[in-house]
Amino acid sequence: MAKQPNIVLMGVDSLLATHMSCYGYHHLTTPHIDRFAESGTLFEKTYSAHIPTTSAYASMLTGMDTFSTQVVALRHQGPLREEVKTLAEILREAGYDTTCVGFGGPSGRGFDTYLEFSGWGPDESGRSPKAENLNKTTLPELNRLIDQSDEKPFFLFLRHMDPHSPYLPPAPYERTFYHGDECDPSNKSMEPVMAFKPFCDYFASWMPPGITDKDYVIAQYDGAIAYMDACIQTLFNALETRGVMDETIIVINGDHGETLYDHECWFDHHGLYDVTLHVPLIIRYPGRVPAGKRVSGYNQHKDLVPTLLELADIETDIEFDGQSLTPMIRGEIASYDSEFYITECTWMRKHGWRTPEWKLIVALEPDFHFKPPVELYNLIQDPDENNNLVDEHPDIVNVLETRMKNWILKREQETGLANPIMHQGDWHGKKGVGAFKTSEQAYDTLHIGNPGEAARLQAKSREEK
Repeated sequence: MAKQPNIVLMGVDSLLATHMSCYGYHHLTTPHIDRFAESGTLFEKTYSAHIPTTSAYASMLTGMDTFSTQVVALRHQGPLREEVKTLAEILREAGYDTTCVGFGGPSGRGFDTYLEFSGWGPDESGRSPKAENLNKTTLPELNRLIDQSDEKPFFLFLRHMDPHSPYLPPAPYERTFYHGDECDPSNKSMEPVMAFKPFCDYFASWMPPGITDKDYVIAQYDGAIAYMDACIQTLFNALETRGVMDETIIVINGDHGETLYDHECWFDHHGLYDVTLHVPLIIRYPGRVPAGKRVSGYNQHKDLVPTLLELADIETDIEFDGQSLTPMIRGEIASYDSEFYITECTWMRKHGWRTPEWKLIVALEPDFHFKPPVELYNLIQDPDENNNLVDEHPDIVNVLETRMKNWILKREQETGLANPIMHQGDWHGKKGVGAFKTSEQAYDTLHIGNPGEAARLQAKSREEK
């Protein structure tokens, strides 16, 4: 029997596909990933249907949707349902040695080894070398896994954090995509950002004092991607040097995108707009996955686990909600579901329905951005989703809402479980508050960042200048 392939899954937090050069971005942010994509298959329309991180990874790591996992909120309480198997559990039963680096969500259940790295705030330099920290933790473990891979294949799951705020890439990446004065007093683009009370203290804790130019912050995001890209090449080199690159299924997948200066969801990942839903997916496995191929059909996180199991020739009797992508890779099927149910339970609680032409977003309670309770966008004429057409097209709202409700009913009947987005209680982490009654209440209640810490860091930064 042929040896089963190793599997390396790089899950990247908050990565905008549209800010990667291999997806057409105008800056060369991902030269190493671009070359990697040329030796594998890139999927142009992969979507994270269940925002944010916790629910997205639950789908990515189980092959199930939110009805089956019952994970829909960022602050999900309790473990994953016992009836749902994770990829780590499936592979461990198939004889794999399994390691997880930097992830501890409910869907991270079942790994043999868990390792942590510093993937959040700045170091003593004021910058945040997240990917290098990940490499320092990962490379010794990768060598151990490779050493014993002749007897036992391995599954290595890495959670990269660089595109997640705070965007603090080390030199020289902090200036790679920006040439200007980030504190130009004539630039007013950061005024609405810093006036947003729920996030302003958090932003002040890592953005430069006196920041006025939104493009500087976006350049930090791009720099963080480019920095991560260089560090990921170190992992590719390790696999190549040890001679296991071509016998390893390697996947790069985003959990969700990022809202930069979009839709007033400043520099975060909430909202059901496509900047949050659209994620990168690239798979490399020579001999089974074609090199240099781009697949234009729709797919979702739930399709990844069935794909990996088929590529690894691992059989299971699990009935996944997703489907293997190999027929799409071979060109036998053009696309999977082109219209699908979407949910968000981050800083807002909403759900909706996306088709190739239309996007319907329905608020389940008032949000802290004071957005309308229903939003409708024509994705063909208005791909950036700036023109709400609810009043012009009540007929289309009704059609999409009916499709959405029918889908919810169908999935509830199939699973015997209620739609989890409807039963979230204190999903926002404020005990005893329950659902927000007004946008004013949400705006006054939700807050990240410490005002005192923000002031201290700002003062320290001024002293160093």
